[in-house]
Amino acid sequence: MDTNYPTGTPREGYPVEIQVLWIRLLRQLQRLGLKTEGEPWDALANRAEQSLRAFFWLEDKGYIADLLIANPGQPAAEAVVDHALRSNYLLAIAFEIFTGKQAQRAMDAALRYLLVPGAMRTLAPLPTWPPLPVYSGDGRLLNNPVEPYWGAYRGDEDTQRKPAYHNGTAWTWVLPMACEALVKAWDKSPGAIAAARAYLGSMDTLLLTNCLGQLPEILDGDEPHLARGCDAQAWSATEALRVWKKLT
Repeated sequence: MDTNYPTGTPREGYPVEIQVLWIRLLRQLQRLGLKTEGEPWDALANRAEQSLRAFFWLEDKGYIADLLIANPGQPAAEAVVDHALRSNYLLAIAFEIFTGKQAQRAMDAALRYLLVPGAMRTLAPLPTWPPLPVYSGDGRLLNNPVEPYWGAYRGDEDTQRKPAYHNGTAWTWVLPMACEALVKAWDKSPGAIAAARAYLGSMDTLLLTNCLGQLPEILDGDEPHLARGCDAQAWSATEALRVWKKLT
């Protein structure tokens, strides 16, 4: 989440996607056969996966937490669980750390609250806990901390666009990963593949509007989901192509 002050999404502690990528790295080190001076790479990865499933799964919500809020050096077991519904956890399903019924429930939540045509919202339009206040440089409160969803990326950069950037704005590059996660959650069933192709196909309208033949960086979280940010975003195009090839 690469916006600078006022970030609106500090995420201090254990962000879910960082944990997933760490586990992925440990698996890669094991595959490469690199030596370790301590615990084997696969043992470390297995322990990290167990912790991720234990600490991040929200049974009453039916999805995966975005963040364990913690101070430097504070263990995950003592962290405060952030209940905000965000799209970052889709990586944990795409990499098959969460599978079966848990993955399916988490996908259902993402498709219900985060999906827009051609992109995935960064934050669901739902109440959050703990509250997420966003302040201006002069100390003014800019949002409703209990309902921080911000549906339009427009206006002044520091007091309107930046607070919206990761609090409701929809990102195109995340949709292909969501489609990949959908297929994994339902064990590559024909129905899941067909649904994923249909969702990914919703990007077609973006190719035919705005910057012709290109995919934009972001969309408004609110209807009519206008294209915003960079008109031709490379990682959006490469992710769409990567997953489309996997689904064909």
